[in-house]
Amino acid sequence: MKKILIIFIILFSKTVFAEGYDVFGLGIYDIKFDGTDTQEALDYRYERRFDKSLLQIGPESYDFFNIKPFAGFEATTDSATYFLLGIYLNDNLGTIFTGEPSNLLLTPSFGFGAYDDGDGKKLGNTIEFRTTLEISYQFKNKNRIGLSFGHISNANLGGKNPGAEILNFSYQIPY
Repeated sequence: MKKILIIFIILFSKTVFAEGYDVFGLGIYDIKFDGTDTQEALDYRYERRFDKSLLQIGPESYDFFNIKPFAGFEATTDSATYFLLGIYLNDNLGTIFTGEPSNLLLTPSFGFGAYDDGDGKKLGNTIEFRTTLEISYQFKNKNRIGLSFGHISNANLGGKNPGAEILNFSYQIPY
């Protein structure tokens, strides 16, 4: 427990990572669009996205190819909890499509962590992976609102792998 506490103190220390975003989200856990059975619940999410590049791929002037870390926590109204660490990319959609920056941003991410299903959907393993695609709008004060769609799965590490989809609305504050 001491080691976990030390890791989180380091990750959340402003002296280590001086910029980034705190992401607060609310969404629907285990949402289905195809009519299959679901165990929907409210999903609460917090992430700290660090603006420290772990790996740069491509030209230095182009920020999209900077792989950056995040740490997060999710919980549902069914008492499921998920602690995760991962990486993300961030790019301006205007730059992608027109060459001119806009207020719309694209943020794909990948993470892994420890999942406890509580009274919620049984995902088949303690180790779970999450992939997410987010589109957000950045205000003049640098705060953002975002809409994301994600998938949690154990990548067939467990006896079963039903997975869960999450639709999430977020408010993001720079620190």
